[in-house]
Amino acid sequence: MVDLSRKSQSFLENLRLYLISSGKEEKEIHSIVEELEDHLIEAEARGKTVDHIVGDSPKEYMKQLSNEMNTNTSSLFKVIMIILFGALSFSILTNAGKDELSYSLLEMIGTVAVSLVLILSIGSVFKYMAAANLSKRKEYALYYLMGMLPIVLFVGLIYLNRLIETPIFTFGRYGTMIAVIVTLGFLIGLSFWSKTWVVLIMLALLVLPDYLLTFIDVQPSTEVVLSSSITFGGIAIYLLLTHRMTKQQSN
Repeated sequence: MVDLSRKSQSFLENLRLYLISSGKEEKEIHSIVEELEDHLIEAEARGKTVDHIVGDSPKEYMKQLSNEMNTNTSSLFKVIMIILFGALSFSILTNAGKDELSYSLLEMIGTVAVSLVLILSIGSVFKYMAAANLSKRKEYALYYLMGMLPIVLFVGLIYLNRLIETPIFTFGRYGTMIAVIVTLGFLIGLSFWSKTWVVLIMLALLVLPDYLLTFIDVQPSTEVVLSSSITFGGIAIYLLLTHRMTKQQSN
């Protein structure tokens, strides 16, 4: 897209984001964006702008294009299931230090419900951001709200679980071991499938500090500080290294 104006490049990036958020087939998205890019290059060579191709309302153009494409329901279902199992996996592994895992009915239903709300919310926000011409300040505000939403929902679920009594399901010692093994197998398989170890790395940085600090005799307040420092410091270092590697590959 080097031959295009910044406005046309931005439109194609937003169109791709909109179609991905709408659950369209990746190959079809790539084909359509590539074809539209060629049209825009030709139009700009004749002195026209992106508005001559998409009209006065880019949002309506994206919506119309999306309606004409087939929705990849199987891929969408896979993404939903991965996010759901990912949330459950995180819950299992963060509590793996206990002798026996136990969850209330409200916790299990609530985790699934929160995950579905997050999936719908993130998809809707990305579609809105792609179709609307937002300022950087509004974009950052939406990113902040998306980051806060899961925290608010899961904290709300924790307090709701304390207020409302529902049946408790206990895995037992061997059940806990099996749940942990199955969960690790799922996450390793997901990492191979997605060709990235980011899920396992992030999970390790969240889970291992608390587990390792149980072998050290420190005050609870000190343990919290050390655990948080290791976790967030590790995540910061990982993101910094990833950014540098990506920058080197692009040069």
